[in-house]
Amino acid sequence: MTITADNGYFFGVGVFETIKVIKGRCIFLPQHLGRLAASAAFFSLEDTINEKDVYQYLKAYCPPNFSGALKITLSARNRVFSTRENPYKPQHYEKGFSLTFSEVRRNETSPFTYHKTLNCGDNIREKNISAEQGFDEVIFLNTQGEIAEGAVSNIFFVKNGGIFTPPVTAGLLNGIIRQYLLSNYQITETAMTMGALSKFDECFITNSLMGIMPVRSLGEKTFSHFNTAKQLKKEYDEAIKSL
Repeated sequence: MTITADNGYFFGVGVFETIKVIKGRCIFLPQHLGRLAASAAFFSLEDTINEKDVYQYLKAYCPPNFSGALKITLSARNRVFSTRENPYKPQHYEKGFSLTFSEVRRNETSPFTYHKTLNCGDNIREKNISAEQGFDEVIFLNTQGEIAEGAVSNIFFVKNGGIFTPPVTAGLLNGIIRQYLLSNYQITETAMTMGALSKFDECFITNSLMGIMPVRSLGEKTFSHFNTAKQLKKEYDEAIKSL
């Protein structure tokens, strides 16, 4: 792999998508490529990727029934495809994730917050620190003290069967699985602070590789069951079989 120095390399002005692949099928590929194109246009990156490009790469460089993660990265002078293993295993869903809060605040006024860019040093560093402390993911508050998102995930809460999630304006990337859930279920977008955690019965996080992941704890709050998350995961796993 050869990377040409440009503003993506020097300053993080580049965009990427991470796509789940199941036996050679890219899950939610049109949605990923649509978001990639929109972000590329926002940052004046002229290159584009289409579905033919993606499947040509998989055919040329991956086994026929490859399952894992495909990453597509665009910057001013680079178009990079890469693959890796999907890190989320059955035992993670059975046990549930343990989350902590970051002391770094998400900047809801920055356009970089709303695009999947190479300018994500805060996410990587804070996730690494939380992993060293024994946590599976780290959650950011915004500058107003409201819950925003995880380093690699969107977050949802459950109370009396109702599902709640922070609004995009809280300072978060509008994830592909987040969009899927909001399109298919009745979910309330509402600003919330750490003080609101005590009223929730359940919590789960999402991203394109994990799908829907139950959460067993967030900070000092422990969640006693995963009922909603497990049901949503079951329905999601069935839905993506036809994608």
